[in-house]
Amino acid sequence: MAAEALDCNYSLIGSGPAIFLTHGIGAAEDAWRYIVPKLSKNFTVITYDLRGHGKSPVTNKNFSLEDLVLDLERIRENLNIEKAHFAGHSLGGMIAPAYAKKYPEKVLSVGMLSTVAGRSEEDSKKVWSVINEMEENGIDKTLQKLTNRWFTDEFIKSYPDLVKRRLDQVIETDPEVFLNVFKIYAKTEMFPWLKDILQPCLLMTGENDGGCTPKHNENMAKQIKNSKLVILPKLKHSFLIEGPDQVTDNLIEFINTK
Repeated sequence: MAAEALDCNYSLIGSGPAIFLTHGIGAAEDAWRYIVPKLSKNFTVITYDLRGHGKSPVTNKNFSLEDLVLDLERIRENLNIEKAHFAGHSLGGMIAPAYAKKYPEKVLSVGMLSTVAGRSEEDSKKVWSVINEMEENGIDKTLQKLTNRWFTDEFIKSYPDLVKRRLDQVIETDPEVFLNVFKIYAKTEMFPWLKDILQPCLLMTGENDGGCTPKHNENMAKQIKNSKLVILPKLKHSFLIEGPDQVTDNLIEFINTK
């Protein structure tokens, strides 16, 4: 089936240079709720729900990364924004550079947050084993493994309500959509074409992110001519929730120095 854009639900707040923020698997635009208030003081911030997530529609549930890129372009066109910064978390951190690859003339900079490229064969096996387990045993029964990958032990103990909210969001996502986007995340390999991205790129990951490791991101940064690498101490995958101030400050500093 040919790729085709859908009209996704989005929000716009603030003024100044535009920045599009793309969330990850089984999340929604509220993934950025702790980032937007500070960021919108100096930027026009656009957050949105990926197709099949939050309030966005979905038709064919077997969609591709290219479809997700076209959805993002549809929002930019509808808002009549000529150029913008694009940042994404996890799967969103694959959508943003894929967008930059397809529409380089629209992109001022790229932020790749908690994402990965250059996976080893063993890395890929680990990701697919989680997907296979979800298909066999159910998504909700596999979530505990994701909880420990996403959040530090201290955060899980101190903020159980925030952890539960994130897990509930996954469970409330259409399971076909969730597994499809997880598979997009598992099979997307950016490493061969990262070198083609000429815009400034910020790569940021948590020190203890087991899937999107500092080593992966170091290797990714070496592929990109104009890149900056930031490793956030102690944090794991869900640093938009656990370390929002660090994420926001690094984003602002990066954009303002470019």
